[in-house]
Amino acid sequence: MQTSQIRDWMTADPITAPPTMSLPEALQVMARHNIRRLPVVDNGKLVGIVTRGDLRGAQPSRATSLSVFELHYLVGRITLDQIMTRDPLTVEADTTVQDAARLMLQHKISGLPVMRQGKLVGIITESDIFRLVVRAWEAQPEPEAGR
Repeated sequence: MQTSQIRDWMTADPITAPPTMSLPEALQVMARHNIRRLPVVDNGKLVGIVTRGDLRGAQPSRATSLSVFELHYLVGRITLDQIMTRDPLTVEADTTVQDAARLMLQHKISGLPVMRQGKLVGIITESDIFRLVVRAWEAQPEPEAGR
């Protein structure tokens, strides 16, 4: 498999959210755009990241004595800066996909914000890496029968 750089496989200009966005708003954004992670940006600077799992984990348990109205009120007050992973691990756009994949495996994460000169320019995910692997497999010739 040839060496590929992240910039060739990442999702450029990812959808982002401010740290003041509420949990319900973030869930709506993620559902509308069919994404599983949301970089959190404040004044043009990457300050964190939240995943769909982070948002689900911040929601209240069904085993609560609060009323539906109380729950909606409380959940609506939760903002991303309260639940995000701060200062997330990032990679540069010219990093190889192999190095990014290794980093993701080592840290047990499924996506990395991609930076260029201190600015968020993309995001690379497991799905992007799978896409590269499948294309590489498709480009390989089929083995000859009888070998």
